[in-house]
Amino acid sequence: MCVDILDGEFEQWCVADEQTPDEDLQAAMDWACGKGGADCSKIQVNQACYFPNTVKDHASYAFNNYFQKFKHQGGSCYFKGAAMITELDPSHNSCRYEFFP
Repeated sequence: MCVDILDGEFEQWCVADEQTPDEDLQAAMDWACGKGGADCSKIQVNQACYFPNTVKDHASYAFNNYFQKFKHQGGSCYFKGAAMITELDPSHNSCRYEFFP
């Protein structure tokens, strides 16, 4: 059996933990999109990742953007327990979640 591994790692994305209350997700997303430096332009109205228009979906996009940009400089997928790692690509329809090896 052949397994495709990049630099010894499986592909990983960072998404919102479904058990986290919306207000906690919102606070973490506000940080990620603000001081955290994530690019949250694609979750704005009329952009590729605006729908589904839920706090969980928007937070997942923001968390992953932050994680992919900063994972090699010490950034994590924690967000005070509001996020989790998945090996299942969360992309959907025209919304693509980035992955950087």
